[in-house]
Amino acid sequence: MSPRRYYEDVRVEGHLIDSQIVSHIMDDVVELDGEFETLEFVVGRTNQDPSHAVIRVIGSDADHLDRLMTAVQFHGAIPVDPEDAAYTPAPADGVFPEGFYSTTNMDTFVRIAGEWIRTLGPEMDLGIKVDPEARTAVNVPMNDVRAGELFVVGHKGLRVVPIERPREKAAFEFMNSAVSSEKPKAQIVTEVARMLRRVKAEGKAAIAVVGPAVVHTGAAGHLARLFEMGYLNVLFGGNAVATHDVEWALFGTSLGMRLDDGTIVPGGHEHHLRAINRIRAAGGFEKAVADGVLTRGLMHTLVTTGSPYILAGSIRDDGPMPGVITDVLEAQAAMRTHCRDAGACLMFSTMLHSIATGNMLPASVTTVCVDINPAVVTKLADRGSFQTVGVVTDVGLFLEMLANELGKPQQ
Repeated sequence: MSPRRYYEDVRVEGHLIDSQIVSHIMDDVVELDGEFETLEFVVGRTNQDPSHAVIRVIGSDADHLDRLMTAVQFHGAIPVDPEDAAYTPAPADGVFPEGFYSTTNMDTFVRIAGEWIRTLGPEMDLGIKVDPEARTAVNVPMNDVRAGELFVVGHKGLRVVPIERPREKAAFEFMNSAVSSEKPKAQIVTEVARMLRRVKAEGKAAIAVVGPAVVHTGAAGHLARLFEMGYLNVLFGGNAVATHDVEWALFGTSLGMRLDDGTIVPGGHEHHLRAINRIRAAGGFEKAVADGVLTRGLMHTLVTTGSPYILAGSIRDDGPMPGVITDVLEAQAAMRTHCRDAGACLMFSTMLHSIATGNMLPASVTTVCVDINPAVVTKLADRGSFQTVGVVTDVGLFLEMLANELGKPQQ
């Protein structure tokens, strides 16, 4: 009598060769000590025609097969004979049920009563709350879980739509293949500008995630130009970027150093505290602008253009500035609202805010990370999707080139 085989047949469709989807599936199965058999493989004849494959995934036992199926599901594979999703009530507020499905940042569908339902709010590391009667599914962070709500458990009845690499590889897509300081910056700037023009034309918002280095390098004015032209629409940052921008606006310094000639001002180390105090005394940024206390700078531009900004605090903050959100969960919720509807996201010289934002963005949002430190760019690229473009360069030079490129009249 032959030993029992534990297997499941899955199908996958799309640009399987160009996006290396089938290769990724096979690699994951082998890495997890599983086996596979290709039962069917039909390659699309044109650039528009999708390819189709049926693959048998084989495990050593039921638990092993379950791990294999969880891995291949990430690449868009679904069982040939799909089942409805399983769901279990949350045992307590802020607690997912044991075995809950942890989401990716890609579009995901849940099968309820034989119907595939798209989950709302694609984001990684959440749970999927379902309402079988209303036929709805929504991604929910752990802190928002309420006892008794139903959450998907296991991998059955789920379909993930992977990000595909199109057959026509534009320069922008080619440039994100590796992190390097030697890539042609002018070409990248041109492609980023083209992307921002497209996002603006589509009526979507572009998020800027900004660190204080943007002020230190003297690039805040170029960033402000992008907001004034409408190519950037929302700013994420911390207390520091707002503080040093206001310090420059009031005293001409950043961390006590004059930005026009690089000299250290005697007593300049106090300027950031005096800047915070001045805005607090005015009653906030909006009041400071209205009363003529704040007449220039990035924060002035955000107020006058009506651009939303989310300033998330940290334990090391002085002050902080009015409007800085010191509750991290409240800050997450405020950022998440903008992330889910964004068309693009540009990250400038801030590791922690960039990684946090990257974890909230759907995989469909094109993300550009600009930093002089290759490690920051690599961490964003390691999110495992094609949408992240890493640029290792001085943020000041990049922003000046980008603002100049977008400021050119269109032919």
